[in-house]
Amino acid sequence: MTRRRNRRFRGVRTALTALTALGTLAGAALTGAAPASGASQEVTAAAGSPRTSAIAPGVTYGYFDIPTARGTARAHLLDVDLRDPRTGVGLLYPGAVGARSPVSALADGAGAVGGINGDFFNITETQHPGVEATGAPVGPAIADGHALKAAVPGGQRFGPAMPPGVTTEAVLGVGYDRRARMDNLSLEGRIRTREGRLPLGGLNQYALPVGSVGAFTSDWGSVSRVRSTCGTDTSRGAPCSTDTHEVTVRDGRVVASADAPGSGPIARGSTVLVGREAGAQELRKLSLGDRVQVRHRLVAADSHIPFRFALGGYPVLRDGAPLPGLDPATAAVRTAAGISDGGRRLLLLSLDGSPEYRAGLTIAEVADTLRGLGATDGFSLDGGGSSTLVSATLVARAPGAEAVTVRNHPSGGAERPVPNGIGVFSRT
Repeated sequence: MTRRRNRRFRGVRTALTALTALGTLAGAALTGAAPASGASQEVTAAAGSPRTSAIAPGVTYGYFDIPTARGTARAHLLDVDLRDPRTGVGLLYPGAVGARSPVSALADGAGAVGGINGDFFNITETQHPGVEATGAPVGPAIADGHALKAAVPGGQRFGPAMPPGVTTEAVLGVGYDRRARMDNLSLEGRIRTREGRLPLGGLNQYALPVGSVGAFTSDWGSVSRVRSTCGTDTSRGAPCSTDTHEVTVRDGRVVASADAPGSGPIARGSTVLVGREAGAQELRKLSLGDRVQVRHRLVAADSHIPFRFALGGYPVLRDGAPLPGLDPATAAVRTAAGISDGGRRLLLLSLDGSPEYRAGLTIAEVADTLRGLGATDGFSLDGGGSSTLVSATLVARAPGAEAVTVRNHPSGGAERPVPNGIGVFSRT
């Protein structure tokens, strides 16, 4: 099927019909079935005839079944038309990088009509006894044009293996032109002291590069900053550094210094600099009252129009073709996003985690599914196939309802708190 043909699939129903005709998954036929518990009764379907319901202008919810050799997987889908001026998407997060909350609570708190969970995150610290897991996401994050955080080193990532050549800087987002796109966001920053200039190695990250200095702002929250000095660039489980230092900068001057990273909220307008190894040695040269200037920004590799919102994950489909090296064997409950119509349409897909549908999909099958729905680019988000990963969650608010409902069954039996997600908003 050509891209021109793909662009004709504007609604979810048409897309589902197209996927059936394509037979993207070998021998797969889409069948309708009852929605998840608590879903709108408007969403019903006779076998072989999937139906959808309008959530808001330009936003449609639907679900469909995908038979596989392992069993049947159920997919829930939000189709978002970004051409509609009443419709938009943005980052859902609990108000701090190092915090978590269920997707439904994040969506209701932000007034969203729908949403899905987002990036992989620092969920546990079994390899570092006594160190607090931060709950912070792996990749970069931008909310309302404001850079919240940068990416951790590749070896510090939580989540399944990424395709060859993909890094933790990979993002999916929407620019100020209201077009969705994938890109890489790298950190550019510097610290100016009386000794000269230092490169900035991190921004609100749960892991800093070895030998670097990272900046933590009020966006980080109150969780401990100790985790940022544990592990190495290539090993998440490596011991925590024993050579660390921290200084607090307020109004351009050093106001506090400590030999170890601390915790607690950071005052707005203040910056806490955490150094490890060579970075710690540079911070020890600073004295109370010294002038320090910190500058940072996230820079896109390809996008010429700045992102209004962005979050991390990894690409699985680019320019209509699956990325080489996608895992064709490991099936799991997954969450993903697809981009079509030149970035004017965003597909938010989440698999059902109930026992009868827990066969899941491989990441290669996810890419094929997104392509069959008309997406030219696809992006994998956090999923849930085991107790160590967050449950994939998709929520939507029925017209006139005061709160969203969970449309799929999270694989753990209940929503698990997550650090961020994609929210769908309507001005009506």
